[in-house]
Amino acid sequence: MANRNKETHSHPLTELCPEGGELYARALRTGRISRADVEAAPCLLEFALLHPDPDDATWLRPLPPTVALAQRLQPIEREITERRRMSIELADVFEPFMALNTQPPASSDSIMVLEGGDRINAALNLATAQCRSELMTVQPSDRISEHSLLQALERDRPLVERGVRVRSLYQHTARHNPEKLAYVEQLSDGKVEYRTIDELVERLIICDATVAFIPARDDQQVALELRHPGLVRYLVKVFEFLWDRAVPLSTGTPYGAAPDGITDIQHSIAKLLVEGHVDEAIARRLGMNVRTCRAHIAKLASALGSGSRAQLGYLIAQSGILNQEP
Repeated sequence: MANRNKETHSHPLTELCPEGGELYARALRTGRISRADVEAAPCLLEFALLHPDPDDATWLRPLPPTVALAQRLQPIEREITERRRMSIELADVFEPFMALNTQPPASSDSIMVLEGGDRINAALNLATAQCRSELMTVQPSDRISEHSLLQALERDRPLVERGVRVRSLYQHTARHNPEKLAYVEQLSDGKVEYRTIDELVERLIICDATVAFIPARDDQQVALELRHPGLVRYLVKVFEFLWDRAVPLSTGTPYGAAPDGITDIQHSIAKLLVEGHVDEAIARRLGMNVRTCRAHIAKLASALGSGSRAQLGYLIAQSGILNQEP
């Protein structure tokens, strides 16, 4: 039976099964939990989220979430550091040849198609290794793995050590991502700034205002490396436009309710509803899951006294909330 339970609850280190999550939460609330109760979720012991009670071996005590998170991040940090070391070594290999390339890039080289995650990451690593003054990034929330997210954040570390200014834009939902917040807290200082905004459309990375990267396909397996001065200047202006309207991550939550009872995020949802977007599209554009999006729509309907979806659109238009600044 023990082996069967282990196979049933076998899952990646970055996940926790529903049973394990409920039991861990109960242990945190009560301060301990019996060994018999956790037999249904052996992953809690495998991940070292529980440890024996020194006073009574029949009980287990929970590891604090902050300590558990740090332990989960350690192997990921080691892997990212090793990848960074390899990318810097490659950059050093090609550095002598850079001085020989005195000709300006031809127009056909100003837009390069990068296909495949490995090639995209290699180009990003090289560009950030050569970055000397400023890195600007726009990072919409998506369903990409946390490993990729941490990889992007860890790229900032050597830049910070070299004195490069880093500015990154996320959606407001990033404020509820513990892994992202843990890295932001480690990296934030005078030259590193993180802000959030309600809606971001596409990913964008700009190095030294000379090279930019944008996705060319929704699955993020094809990207464009842009070195055309006019295109890069335009993308810098787009970034600055969004940056001026974003909220520093260090400030309080931007989801506070306005005097009319409608929160900022619900204003954004109302706008997209009136434009005709379905729940899935709204959730994707605002960087949240569909369940959370529908919960906000329900609260919006309640605040406006709507009894149906069709009536909600009418009441939004009649209420005048879209004419207000969120």
